[in-house]
Amino acid sequence: MGRIGEKLDIDFVISTGDNFYDNGLKSLTDPKFHNSFTNVYSAKSLQKNWYTKTAEFFFVDTTPFVENYFAESEHSYDWRQVYPRRTYLANSLKDLEKALGESNAKWKIVVGHHPIRSVGHHGDTPELVKHLLPLLQANDVDLYINGHDHSLEHISSSDNSIQFLTSGAGSKAWRGDYDHVKDKSRNKNRSMVRFFYDGQGFMSLHLNPNHAHFLFYDVFGNILHSSKLTKHLHYSSI
Repeated sequence: MGRIGEKLDIDFVISTGDNFYDNGLKSLTDPKFHNSFTNVYSAKSLQKNWYTKTAEFFFVDTTPFVENYFAESEHSYDWRQVYPRRTYLANSLKDLEKALGESNAKWKIVVGHHPIRSVGHHGDTPELVKHLLPLLQANDVDLYINGHDHSLEHISSSDNSIQFLTSGAGSKAWRGDYDHVKDKSRNKNRSMVRFFYDGQGFMSLHLNPNHAHFLFYDVFGNILHSSKLTKHLHYSSI
């Protein structure tokens, strides 16, 4: 990743989440920050701004949308800034809709942790398909980028131009999840899958007014998949 970052002379890095397993950071001095971040992404080319949100992208806090987090007993979460949940979600969608509607950017890219479309371990996130996807479609979003599934994926939309990109393979990866998928919703996505890799890796994205070029790499920096979107024609060349 450091070598690719140097070659591309990257401007910034975006994280799609799951940085600190299993229970996040306990404080500002938690050694996990150095063990799982500072000491890992140490290449000179990666000493740029790291964002979980940027002014050029639209970041969505997808976790409160997922109902299972509010029902499971294995973990406990701090929801103090989320309750009442219904109001929080409504405001999140309203804020995103406003930001997208006011944007004059050539490319509209939304980043969230959970996938909308995926054939990986978790598959589609039903709550995002129901609540978030229609908003993205209505506002001509070009790319939705996520993590959560520990894989690399490129899935095209069957009824609009949105491309769904999963980049969640920075550390943990689940070999074989794709081959043994039985869930109906994941099988439905298979016809739209342009690329899937269940090993470690990362992706890059280069933007100019006319093209968006994204590439997926394995952990050694070898290109596994490349695709370019053309703004005028709105197609994906593979």
